[in-house]
Parts: sequence; structure tokens; C-alpha cells
Amino acid sequence: MNTEPSGSRLSGATFVALFVAALAIWFVLRVAEVLLLVCIAALCAVYLSALTDLLERRFRLARWMGLVASVVATLAAVAGIGALLVPPVIDQTQALITGLPQTLTNIQNVVAQWASQYPVLRGTQLGDVVTALIDAATNFLRESMLPYVKAGGKLFIECASVIVMALYLAVRPRLYRDGILSLVAPKHRAVGVRVLDDASATLRAWVVGQLLAMLVLGVLTALGLWALGVPYWLAFGIFTGLVAVVPFFGTLVSTLLPALFVVGTGNWTKVLAVIVLGVLVHVIEANVVVPRIMERRLALPPVLTIASVLIMGTLIGVVGLVVAVPVLAVTMVFVRHVVQVEIYGDTGHAEPAVLRSTAEFRIPKTPTAA
Repeated sequence: MNTEPSGSRLSGATFVALFVAALAIWFVLRVAEVLLLVCIAALCAVYLSALTDLLERRFRLARWMGLVASVVATLAAVAGIGALLVPPVIDQTQALITGLPQTLTNIQNVVAQWASQYPVLRGTQLGDVVTALIDAATNFLRESMLPYVKAGGKLFIECASVIVMALYLAVRPRLYRDGILSLVAPKHRAVGVRVLDDASATLRAWVVGQLLAMLVLGVLTALGLWALGVPYWLAFGIFTGLVAVVPFFGTLVSTLLPALFVVGTGNWTKVLAVIVLGVLVHVIEANVVVPRIMERRLALPPVLTIASVLIMGTLIGVVGLVVAVPVLAVTMVFVRHVVQVEIYGDTGHAEPAVLRSTAEFRIPKTPTAA
């Protein structure tokens, strides 16, 4: 039997598939910034939708009324917090930036003094290491934020686009959900429904948990630094809350940065106290406060989370760090339902990304015929 035509057809199909895949990758890379804006809009819509659903259940409001109330409440909260915190934060930040050169000089002098006092530190070049770390962090922030500062008009348009898309997604989420499902073959539509429902629950758990974590970390850190007499305690507290959106690295930076400024005082006891405070605050937030308040949390493998943050930060920049975890979570939802369950037929280990804080649950194994 002559199988040559079949082989040529297979080779042609493989070539077409590779070409389409390469074209898709090229297209995604070209419109990465737009896709990033859509991701941010989706996260904002998840927040507004969650708050709207809550108001609908509690007060039996119409969908549009609940959304209007959610937007008004959010704007009022932001305006109130801004009026209360922005003036002192601006003052502290300006003082911090103004005194930064002297602070760096003090840090270098103290580190050099410690190196001369403690023989174990003499050969470590600790002062050079600290200086290099500070310079690297400063250059990273400058290079990452400068494009956004320069492109003021573009930034305004992007922010407005995100807000408008978020409002449309929140007011009629089913319209876009049904639109996505219409692209799925009818025989696989049930799988698409499960993927979208699980992705929605996963994103909602991440948004709620992240907002709660940012609030708890910011408040506890600010109060702790104030109690220890650390300067710029309010600015450091708000910074801790903001960078909590970046797992692991945000924790590390927000813990070490206040301690680094305290190094300039030469009081190593206070430096150690600030580090212990940072660790303690994150432990309390992760293991005591959030599990008691939240019923559902997001559980992701730590290594994949770190890798996702590194990849998104490298590809997109600072803003990519914000969406790294939700993108990873949605990707895992797709892999679990489509690859793990539908392709491999493995339902015994298809754990959801959203886990209850009290106990994990598994999707039960499908019964097999005797």
C-alpha cells in the first residue's frame, strides 16, 4: 500500500500548525501591552462584580444599581483614604528622598564600622555589597517607572480604557462569558463552562485575598514601625501594602527596606527588631488573620509562583509583576480542566486552585465499573 500521500498530507498539516503557532506567538508578543490592559480590566471587573453581587444579595438591588453603588463606594473610600493619608505620606516621601544621599552615606559608614569591629565581616566586603544592592534597586526602579512617567498622555488613555472595560465587564459579565463559550465546539462547551466558572472563582479569591492582605500588611507594618520609632513609618507601611501584590519578592523588599534605613543609625538591635517585625507581620497575615476572615483562598505552588513573577517581570516590566499570579492561576485552571481531566482523563488529582482555609478538598475519583 502506498502511504506517501498520507505522509505528505501529515507533513503539510504539521507545517501549517507550526506556522499558525508561530504567528499566534508573534501576535501575542506584539499586543502584549494591550493584553495586559485587558487583564487589569478583568481584575477590576472581578472586584466590582464581587462587590455588586454582595449588594444585590444584601439589599436586593438591580444589577446596575448595585454596580453604581459599588463604584460610588469605591470612589468614596479611595477619596477618604487619600485625603487622610496622602498629605503625610507625601511629606514623609519628600523628606525620605531629600535625605537619601545622607542616609546612604550613613549606611556605608556604619557598615564600614561594623566591618572593622567584627573580624568575621572584614573579608566579606559587606559595604560594597550593600552599596551595589542599593544602586541596583534604584536603577531598576528608575528604568521601570521612567517610561510611565514620560508617557503621561498614553498612561491617561490606558487608565481610562481599563476603567471603561472594567465597567462594561462588570455590568454584563454573562454577555462576554457567553461570547467566549460560543467559540468553543458544542461537544466541549460543558468543559468551557467549568473552566470559566473555576477561573472566575479563582480570580475572585485572589482579588479579595490580595486586597485583604494589602490592608493587613500595611496597617500592621505602619503600626509596628511607629512603635519602634522608625522614621517614615507611614510611607513604609503603605509601601508594604502596595508591594504585597508581588509574592515573595514584595515580602523581601518590604521587610529589608526599612531595616536598611535603620542601619544608618548604627543601632543593630533596632535593625534586628525591624526585620523580626517584618517577618512576624507576614506570618500573622498569612496564618492567622486572613484564614480566619476568608473562606476561600488561592493555593499555588511556590516555585511556579516565583517563576511566573520572574517571567512576567522580564517580559512586561513592573506592571507584569501585578498580573503574574492571576495569569498563573487562570493558566492552571485551564491545564487542570483541559489537559489533566479531558486529555489525560486524570480526575483523581485535579485539585482546584481555590482551596478552603480549613481543609483541602479533592475532586472525587470517578467510579470504575467492577
